Amino acid sequence: QVQLVESGGGLAQPGGSLRLSCAASGSIRSISAMGWYRQAPEKERELVASIPTGRSTNYADSVKGRFTLSRDYAKNAVYLQMSSLKPEDTAVYYCNAKVLSYYGGSDYRNYWGQGTQVTVSS
Repeated sequence: QVQLVESGGGLAQPGGSLRLSCAASGSIRSISAMGWYRQAPEKERELVASIPTGRSTNYADSVKGRFTLSRDYAKNAVYLQMSSLKPEDTAVYYCNAKVLSYYGGSDYRNYWGQGTQVTVSS
């Protein structure tokens, strides 16, 4: 099994900053990408940022210039630094990893964290 453990999140004022962390563990053979998605009330889950292994980071247009995603390959972890937060950033943030496990055959599968609430409000 593969587990994603998230930390961070919480309440921030508009213009403030928060940092999210996520670490993957378990029977991991390889990870092809890690990143964060978010889901606001009554909206679909959307990509925030993702780092494919060995490639450059992809960001949603709405967070470019404000959010920075970094990845620690040795720790199978990703970190999302969120700055200049806006009320529209309020959502549940989910860590995602595309993992080839030792027991999952030959296909990469999507794994998700439990979600962490980010609320931006004055």
